[in-house]
Amino acid sequence: MKAVLLTKPSPLEENPLILQQVDLPRLKEDEVLIRTEACGVCRSNLHMIEGDWIERGVPAKLPIIPGHEIVGTIEEVGSRVSQFKKGDRVGLQPLWSSCGRCSYCRTGREQLCPFKEITGETVDGGYAEFVVGKEDFLYPIPDSLSAAEAAPLFCPGITAFHAIQKAGPLVGKRVAIFGIGGVGHMAVQFACLAGATVIALSRNPKHLQIAKELGAHDCIDANDSQRLEKLKKEADIDCAVVFAPSNAVAQQAISLVKPGGKIVLGVNALLGEFSFVEEKVILGTVIGPREEMKEVLRLAAEGKIKAISQIFTLEQAPEALLKLKKGEILSRAVLVM
Repeated sequence: MKAVLLTKPSPLEENPLILQQVDLPRLKEDEVLIRTEACGVCRSNLHMIEGDWIERGVPAKLPIIPGHEIVGTIEEVGSRVSQFKKGDRVGLQPLWSSCGRCSYCRTGREQLCPFKEITGETVDGGYAEFVVGKEDFLYPIPDSLSAAEAAPLFCPGITAFHAIQKAGPLVGKRVAIFGIGGVGHMAVQFACLAGATVIALSRNPKHLQIAKELGAHDCIDANDSQRLEKLKKEADIDCAVVFAPSNAVAQQAISLVKPGGKIVLGVNALLGEFSFVEEKVILGTVIGPREEMKEVLRLAAEGKIKAISQIFTLEQAPEALLKLKKGEILSRAVLVM
């Protein structure tokens, strides 16, 4: 099969990705072979490829095929697979598998499992013509969604949904969303559905326009210090959700939220001085469990949310990643096979 391989993490400009023919993966009895139709391009792919996460043990093996938001059609099933059959359309998210035994798995928080496998980081992912998935971590794709429409739901979609769930309940609340990119533009939609008044903040006017079109009630240029100061003085932001990868933005979000409010961080951040007397709550968030993934697909099938994307071919994976690095992707890049 044709696949994009990472053999040695390095800057994209040094061409660390190789397109070549590799053997089809062998199936275990609880796995399926999926013919890939679409795979989203995530900033975390970029971090792994360029070596930003080596100290965290990512990638866990080399060479590795990146890509963790995947939609395709089942080509072959393992001997113990009973929920799916050849020809079924399925999706695969970053959570490739979990142990099923730890306290997190037993309480529906399998994304926190210490023994989890991550698609495209510890096992081969979707930058290829075929990918392997475990039966219990696959999701049927609604007929109303094309592969390109559905693929981004499996990372930006579930990540945004889980973040908004952690921020809630949001009915009647004012929510500020920082960073309106691949994940942020989905978060705007989920927050609106949750009954919040949504304030979108970004330095990119095109991103703010997208947020407005998707239902944001107010859109603020993050470079506009006067607007930000006014927002802070009004002291009526109940919750901030941060997807902009910036320590300064995370700190700004904390300062804007009123006493007793929540700050949900979907990015790594080094935080400065934090005043306990205002009783603000800071929460981390990462992808989401399987039950929430099913809800994301249901909402998309009903036309209540959508992912905005730019289409590339598998061969154009390096180009898509470079555009992402340069800030030239408005929401999400998707590779189609």
